[in-house]
Amino acid sequence: MKKGDAVAFKLSGALCAVAAVFAMALYSSGEAPVSARRVASFPASITLTPVARGFDNPTTIANAGDGSNRLFVLEQKGIVKIVRNGVVAATPFLDITDIVKSKGSEQGLLGIAFPPGFATSRVFYLNYTNSSGVGNTVVARFTVSADPDRADPASRKELLRITQPFANHNGGQLAFGPDGNLYIGTGDGGSGGDPFGNGQRLTTLLGKILRIDVRSPGSAPYLIPAGNPFKNEIWAYGLRNPWRFSFDRATGELYLADVGQNVVEEIDFQPAGAGAGANYGWNFMEGSSCYSSPGCNSRPGLTLPVAEYRHGRGDCSVTGGYVYRGRIAALRGIYFYGDYCSGRIWGLRRTGTRWEKQLLKDSNLSISTFGEDETGELYLADHASGTVYRVGAP
Repeated sequence: MKKGDAVAFKLSGALCAVAAVFAMALYSSGEAPVSARRVASFPASITLTPVARGFDNPTTIANAGDGSNRLFVLEQKGIVKIVRNGVVAATPFLDITDIVKSKGSEQGLLGIAFPPGFATSRVFYLNYTNSSGVGNTVVARFTVSADPDRADPASRKELLRITQPFANHNGGQLAFGPDGNLYIGTGDGGSGGDPFGNGQRLTTLLGKILRIDVRSPGSAPYLIPAGNPFKNEIWAYGLRNPWRFSFDRATGELYLADVGQNVVEEIDFQPAGAGAGANYGWNFMEGSSCYSSPGCNSRPGLTLPVAEYRHGRGDCSVTGGYVYRGRIAALRGIYFYGDYCSGRIWGLRRTGTRWEKQLLKDSNLSISTFGEDETGELYLADHASGTVYRVGAP
């Protein structure tokens, strides 16, 4: 998600080079190309049905996977609210506004994850920016109180803190993978153009996908899982500001949306079980185009996007979503993503060796997040109006 600050950065920067020929060469050398033609595997359009209103800058929609069929909606200022059958609970599930810094447009309470077995463990995890410095990233664990609709703010245990040099590009996504480990998305530290080169540096946790094991008991807040490629928290690198990644609940495949700088928004992909040590290219690449390194086509081992779009028609900041696995057959198997600034929503799916995408909705929403419920139905939030919508088909 790119709110006010990041939009300004995107508009003020400039690409060092645009390697269109390079992108074509990459696609012809093994990367699956994207077709934007209308195909039978997509519906002609989708519907958006309001299911809950009145949220203050919603940033995340999640479910607990505990059979309660509750939706949890995060408000940027530091509040978690429960939606049950379209009704927003009068009392928040959790209020940590006193420790969350949300003055910057990309700061605040940004992510939540419920682990497998949450109904028994009653613990969950949050990602937020705190009140230290410009607003440092914190990943913390909380416990539910005796009331299942109330978490205990005093139960907070900080697992990880990352110093932020600037207020923007904080990432914020949390998700448990099919392997049971906790995956964390971090931005490159902000400003514009990644001035410290954090995306490519393996000595910092900024600009990365992290993977940690929070399941093992003991005094350590977490363990480094076997198989982490650099023997630390880093799972993958070369990211600018990953605003939402998700694992397909049916296949375990990873979809990752990374917000671009000036020109390109991208969707990255990894097959189930893959992606250790992947380099997504930032900051010498923006999407499949060269950014700070005109000779980026000579760098080996990059993971290129399976889909991307260029700015125009108001587009400026991708918001990643989920592969739909709900009851509507026409939508099943489609990965949904949108743009925060334009409100446009696309579908993406792989057919054989080809990736195909299609514009499915041209809305006027500020799409800050997608989310899914326990049955695989898909939702999205309008950051501006505070409304949560359910995605459907005509």
